Amino acid sequence: MARIEGVDIPRNKRVVISLTYIFGIGLPTSKAILDRVNIDHGKRVKDLTESEIQAIREEVSNYTVEGDLRRQITLDIKRLSEIGSYRGLRHRRSLPVRGQRTKTNARTRRGKRRTVPGRGRKRG
Repeated sequence: MARIEGVDIPRNKRVVISLTYIFGIGLPTSKAILDRVNIDHGKRVKDLTESEIQAIREEVSNYTVEGDLRRQITLDIKRLSEIGSYRGLRHRRSLPVRGQRTKTNARTRRGKRRTVPGRGRKRG
């Protein structure tokens, strides 16, 4: 496995896909990196030379990825919360931040549905 920014990228996948295993690099960014270092998108990681891997490492180092990016996101959320913004309040309450509806849906953000005793069909 090739190690880039502390992440072991899969050897048997194409380079363009393998780079997306790094937090902060998606498909468009991965393609842009490979275009800048002149590496074919279809090439497999196991077929890369050491100099090509080094070129990719140097190009990826120009981006904010992995631990630094996670830290930055955490600090941004903390800042929103501290200044008392609406978005910060939504983060604090674990509710959707970007204007989605919450009467129905929003299960991922709000958690598993809790049933209230006494609610439901009357029998008898």
